[in-house]
Amino acid sequence: MRNILVTGGASGLGRAFVDAYSAQPDTTVISLDRTFQHDLRKNIRTFVVDVTSEAAVTEFASFLINVGPTPIDLVIHSAGVRGLVPALEKAHPENVAACETLQAMDLETMQRAFSINTLGTFTLLRALVPLLLLSPDPKVIVMSSRMGSIGNNQLGNKDAGGAYAYRASKAALNMIIRSFAVDVPRIAWVMCHPGRVETGLVDTIEEGAISAEESVGGLLPLIEGWDRSNTGLFYDRFGERIEW
Repeated sequence: MRNILVTGGASGLGRAFVDAYSAQPDTTVISLDRTFQHDLRKNIRTFVVDVTSEAAVTEFASFLINVGPTPIDLVIHSAGVRGLVPALEKAHPENVAACETLQAMDLETMQRAFSINTLGTFTLLRALVPLLLLSPDPKVIVMSSRMGSIGNNQLGNKDAGGAYAYRASKAALNMIIRSFAVDVPRIAWVMCHPGRVETGLVDTIEEGAISAEESVGGLLPLIEGWDRSNTGLFYDRFGERIEW
């Protein structure tokens, strides 16, 4: 029996991963979200966990340790936020770029993005390391973003600039995962850009966005193939390396 833990499991990419993995034989899915999930499928265990709360994360990890302990074979970390200024997003939901410009960005929005995307990732994954090390071949796949690539964010790229909270928090997330890859080498740590996906990160569907199901469908075989030879590396949804 394989145990797969998915964060952000109530919606978007996380929900698509939960659906895909729960359909596989001999698999138990542990689905985390900060909101309640109603799911009656027998091989899905749901938990309400706010990754920004160290106490909540510690309580959850302690529960999995005390009840088994429960080995975790694969973590899919997809919980995150876009980091748009809330008042502007509410007023102009159709114009995502306008909600994250140099002039629009504020400290509160930046702090919230870092709290969830970066610090929450560190807190959760550090707590899960002992459970991952109980697996013979543990793997952590983190949904990052090409927007977190410093090398990609430059003059001449039409999508460069702006998005201060999202870009900075994802770049910091990437560095945290690189350090995990160095400090805990028995686990495969891989960062992935899932594409521009229709999720709840923004209130409107962005041009060129694909469905969560399409993204996950393409990622599943890549995730199965990634191992410790790929640890600390950053890929897009087609398996191509992304520069830092």
